Amino acid sequence: GRVAAEGTTVLPGPPTTYQAILDHPDRDAHALSTLRVAVTGAADIPVTLIERVIDELPFPTVVSGYGPTEAGTASATTPDDTAETIATTVGRARPGFEIRIVDGDRDAATGETGEVVLRGPSVMAGYLDDPDATAEALPADGWLRTGDLGTLDDAGNLRIVGRKKDMFIVGGFNAYPAEIEGHLLRHPEVRQAAVIGVPDARLGEVGMAFVVTKSGEPAVGPEILAWCRDEIANYKVPRAIEIVEELPVNATGKVEKNTLRERAAAIRPVTP
Repeated sequence: GRVAAEGTTVLPGPPTTYQAILDHPDRDAHALSTLRVAVTGAADIPVTLIERVIDELPFPTVVSGYGPTEAGTASATTPDDTAETIATTVGRARPGFEIRIVDGDRDAATGETGEVVLRGPSVMAGYLDDPDATAEALPADGWLRTGDLGTLDDAGNLRIVGRKKDMFIVGGFNAYPAEIEGHLLRHPEVRQAAVIGVPDARLGEVGMAFVVTKSGEPAVGPEILAWCRDEIANYKVPRAIEIVEELPVNATGKVEKNTLRERAAAIRPVTP
């Protein structure tokens, strides 16, 4: 209703915003023809979602981008990019920005995962009244340490893998929730997914998935995990799953992982 009333032309939002519009039962009854630019971004977006936005919604232009609050928009795709590039990357560095992937004191190789660090004209001067946090995030070399994990491909496209604090280690192997969530979203029954690491006596940590399904039937949980075992490496497969009606999100539409960690700690995960 607001799109029609305001004549909205540009709609920024997380992937869940577009998923909600696409799945709304009365979508065709609302006038959306003024929409011309969709701007989104996330660690992993299903390619099929971008294709549906392009095919089913009136946006002639769909772009994805990346920009932490401390820096502003640092990378973006262009209208000429493919649906796969828009869905799986957040594009290339914007004019004036430099982006590197680092692993400790060295630059990571092309395609190798590391922390995203960037430098550009709109990077913050510092956190208000917090010199310690400022020194940690923005050392003297001027490269902002974002706390995000990512990779760069040969074309300079940045892919965000997840947050450093969200990564968990399964029997010595690094597991990235965003990557596992991307696999879960390819299951035809899965509408939304969030993965966290939970303690495990044998492996140290294992994945636990919180999933919103299309049917809402709890019984599909074991089937989804069985499907995962055929699709991805064993250490990435969640050991527990909970079917939920909705995921907890903040005002910007991002899933509140800390809330899920509290929920996981309060229940006893059972491996199907």
